[in-house]
Amino acid sequence: MELKHVIIAYKARDSQSKRWAEICAKQLENRHCQVLMGPSGPKDNPYPVFLASAVQPIDLALLLGGDGTVLTGARHLAPAGVPILGVNVGGHLGFLTESVEEFQDTERVWDRLSQDLYAIQRRMMLQAAVYEGHGTNLEPVSDVYLALNEMCVKPASADRMITSILEMEIDGEVVDQYVGDGLIISTPTGSTGYTVSANGPIIHDGMEAITITPICPMSLSSRPIVLPPGSVVSIWPLGDYDLSTKLWTDGVLATSIWPGNRVDIRMAESRAKFIILRENNSYYQTLQEKLQWAGTRVRYNNNHAHNHAN
Repeated sequence: MELKHVIIAYKARDSQSKRWAEICAKQLENRHCQVLMGPSGPKDNPYPVFLASAVQPIDLALLLGGDGTVLTGARHLAPAGVPILGVNVGGHLGFLTESVEEFQDTERVWDRLSQDLYAIQRRMMLQAAVYEGHGTNLEPVSDVYLALNEMCVKPASADRMITSILEMEIDGEVVDQYVGDGLIISTPTGSTGYTVSANGPIIHDGMEAITITPICPMSLSSRPIVLPPGSVVSIWPLGDYDLSTKLWTDGVLATSIWPGNRVDIRMAESRAKFIILRENNSYYQTLQEKLQWAGTRVRYNNNHAHNHAN
């Protein structure tokens, strides 16, 4: 990898992330690299300016923060094919980030990247748009939205907790009507996020699949469904015209969906590209640590494993 044009985005209003960003920018500039740096947060979106002002293709995006910072970056950078190096500085869980320990010797990181001593992991994303009327209408009435974790269709109201009624089609065929708090349409990456809190399945991030998980459904027969990645999921809000159903993308508000509209969700054409620096990139170890599974605390002796080896 040539490090000639690099984006650095740091978690807005986080002094630790900003300090790391400044150190990295200085080091990269000393290596004759052009750096674009700025904060990323709910009120700060540096990516349109970064992408518009880049004369040359961007070699790398260094995202300093937590998973939220990386999710925002991925939605903007995946279509441009920019590889992402996420570092957990001032973040919490860190499913999508390298630990800051991996990153302590930053000069060595630039050396490793220059010498191609890293792995790239591609993760599927979802895209969604709102359409009017029947499935034959294929001209969207909204922007096209991307998500790395999940799309969520859920009602919003300032003064009452609304139960939503959503009809779902898969590839043009009506599958179910869900009465409850909404639906989560997730990627394997997102299966350890909002989906797992709603009792959805955990899906290995090496797979390509789409998971539909109802949020607190009134019908106890409503269950999560896992679909092949070529499926198109259409969701129609039914019922009261006063109710505004919202489409959320990775936890950020995308748009409103009104009765008579449908939202179509499918696998996106672009994938997010993540740079992996750690030597032992174990998916299962990450699950154990982040979800604090009992196996990491309880120590039983597994004699079977030893007996087979004899």
